[in-house]
Amino acid sequence: MDVNAAVAAAAAIAGVCTGVIAMLAFRWSERDQKRPTRTSLHTDPVLPPGVDTVLSVLRSSAVVLDEADSVVKASSAAYALGLVRGGKLAVEPMLQMARDTRRDGEIRQVELDLPRRGTGRGDALAVSARVAPLGSRLVLLLVEDLTEARRIEAVRRDFVANVSHELKTPVGALSLLSEAVMDASDDPEAVERFAGRMQIEATRLTSLVQELIDLSRVQNDDPLEDAEPVRVDELVAEAIDRCRQPAATKQITMAAGGTADLQIWGNRGQLAAALGNLVENAVNYSPARTRVGIAARQVAAPGGDLIEVAVTDQGIGISDKDKERIFERFYRVDPARSRATGGTGLGLAIVKHVAASHGGEVTVWSSEGQGSTFTLRLPEAVATRAPQKRTHPASPGPTDERDEDDAPGSDRTTTAYETIPAAPEVLP
Repeated sequence: MDVNAAVAAAAAIAGVCTGVIAMLAFRWSERDQKRPTRTSLHTDPVLPPGVDTVLSVLRSSAVVLDEADSVVKASSAAYALGLVRGGKLAVEPMLQMARDTRRDGEIRQVELDLPRRGTGRGDALAVSARVAPLGSRLVLLLVEDLTEARRIEAVRRDFVANVSHELKTPVGALSLLSEAVMDASDDPEAVERFAGRMQIEATRLTSLVQELIDLSRVQNDDPLEDAEPVRVDELVAEAIDRCRQPAATKQITMAAGGTADLQIWGNRGQLAAALGNLVENAVNYSPARTRVGIAARQVAAPGGDLIEVAVTDQGIGISDKDKERIFERFYRVDPARSRATGGTGLGLAIVKHVAASHGGEVTVWSSEGQGSTFTLRLPEAVATRAPQKRTHPASPGPTDERDEDDAPGSDRTTTAYETIPAAPEVLP
């Protein structure tokens, strides 16, 4: 009995001890939960009233640092730019600026070039950083992305430089030729030769000025203010007529095909200029005795049907490295050849702006030595009647009949295009 009593007493004592320990552990846990942690000291409530709301509406990337250089608040744009990583400011120059501002209270600003994260590209990210004290313990960092602004400024500088160069060339030539005419006043044959050259340079200068005016107009004007339904057939016929003489000189056949009676809603003058530039380029960059084709068709799209007008040539083609830049102003694939053909380097830039302002796009498929296909895609206007297939070309060229299988997008191309390389990327 004594042994059993002793065991019972020991068990009772152990139970009481266990209960006391459990109670103490519970009280200790409650105290830990109420005690402010290291991370809870750096959450939004430590910010001065209203600061969180102000930072959320700022366009700049915002980062708030505490006295330990830990990030208290950071906008999503700051994370996107790679300024904040693992709760710390990842840009050392900005971190040093924050420390200096915390020490002396001075507002500091600097422009930096930061490497892009995960792009693999060599270009840098241009930013402007401004640091200011926020209360007694915090520092506010505002970062503005200047990359796009710098790119636009560089484009403007290049544009001014290119315009100056392009204008200087014909003006200088006219000046020299006028002096040559004066020196050869007693030689009628020389005067006639120099006068002919002056006419060529004057024509080139006039063309350059006109294209600059056209480019400025399509960039600044809203084409839909004077919009109207424009028949694609008429645009194609006008573009062909515009290039008829240079095509005849090089014995180039121009052939039109595709779907008839299609309409585009937009500014007729701008649309005619865009398609005319594409056809003119096709003629200028095609060898003699080749063929240039213009095909129109209707394609379905999620936002509404589109009209595709494709201009295909058998010219020199475009390399892969040039395809990304051919729509830049004054960019030429072959500068020497462009000068020989009188090109200004503005034609495709005008086409791009016209397409964009009309809610469309222009794309290119090309293979060096085989030719190119430029495709203008624009929203369709409400047609007045059902589209019909052409039964004859709209310009001088082959006059053979076409049936439904000859329409672009069918299993074989139109008869007028039999010698033109296929471009599946453009006309699938």
